[in-house]
Amino acid sequence: MDLSLEGLVPSRRTLLKSAALSLFAFQVAGCREMLTPGEAQRRGAALQVLTSEEASSLEAFGEVLVPGAREAGVAHYVDANLSRSIGDSLLTVRYLDVLPPHDVFYKDGLRALDAAASELAGRPFAALTAAEARPLVAALLPAKVAGWTGPPSPLFYLAVRSDAADLVYGTRAAFERMNIPYMAHIEPPTDW
Repeated sequence: MDLSLEGLVPSRRTLLKSAALSLFAFQVAGCREMLTPGEAQRRGAALQVLTSEEASSLEAFGEVLVPGAREAGVAHYVDANLSRSIGDSLLTVRYLDVLPPHDVFYKDGLRALDAAASELAGRPFAALTAAEARPLVAALLPAKVAGWTGPPSPLFYLAVRSDAADLVYGTRAAFERMNIPYMAHIEPPTDW
């Protein structure tokens, strides 16, 4: 299967093929490569939409919500999808009646999360210990974070948790690691 990026603008067909394999186009050392989000994170691929501070907060938040999300490359996954057209995005927010642009949703949510962490512990969310982060995360779902200024906190929690869960658990390889039979309603044409 040819997943080349001639002209750096992949066709919709290439995007769909790459999504089936969980591959996205990332910039690494000045070259565009098709990588999984985890590979992109490990190789230091450039972010296109999120800042490094936003990515750090998203990785820390995703890791609290779904252990393994940081290693799986949750920030690069979200960033890669935010850089795509809305119709090609795999992010959960697309199905939650959140009006585009979706980068505003994530950036505002991460900004509010960091503000709440700073209010709680004097540091951004990425700098919190797990023990400090858990009560803050637990307060998001019932919308009990004082002074929250981002999108509705339960919606932000749900979107990021769903994205992280899709990335960590939504592949055939993940089902095999968990020793669970992979029984898709509709079999994907290729392994992810």
